[in-house]
Amino acid sequence: MKLDTAPPPRYLGLDVGNRRIGVAVSDELGLTAQPVLTLERRHNRRDDLRSLARLARRFSVVGIVVGNPVHLSGDLSAQAAKTQAFAAELGELAGLPIHLWDERLTTREAHQILYEAGHARQEHRMVVDQVAATLILQSFLEEQGTRGLGTSP
Repeated sequence: MKLDTAPPPRYLGLDVGNRRIGVAVSDELGLTAQPVLTLERRHNRRDDLRSLARLARRFSVVGIVVGNPVHLSGDLSAQAAKTQAFAAELGELAGLPIHLWDERLTTREAHQILYEAGHARQEHRMVVDQVAATLILQSFLEEQGTRGLGTSP
C-alpha cells in the first residue's frame, strides 16, 4: 500500500491597497500563513503584477488568495472593483487561480494584534499589510481545512 506523500498545496495571500500590498504564504504543511513582505506599489501596475507573479513561482503556489474589500453590508465597494480587476490580471499573468476572500475588518484586526504585541502605532504602517495578508490567508486555509479542499481526490 503506497501512501500519498504529495505535499499540501501552498497559497499566496495578498492584502491589496493603493500604496502597498501585504504578502503572506502558507507553510509547507498547508496549516498556517506566514508574513513574507510588504510590496510598495510602483507607478507601473505591470511591475507590481510581475513582482507578485515571481513570488508565486518562488514559493511554488497553486493559487493566490486576494482580500476582497467589500462593505460591511456585503455590497461591493469601489476599492473591491479595483482589487478584483487587479486580481484578475494577476491570475492571468501568473497562470494561477485567484480566490477572492472576504477581508472585512482584517486591517482593523491587524492593527489590534500589533498594538497588543507592543508595537508603537507609528511602526504599524510598515507591517500592518503583511499582518492583514496573513489573516486573510489564515482564514482561507482554515475554511479550506473544514471543507476538506486541501486533500487530493
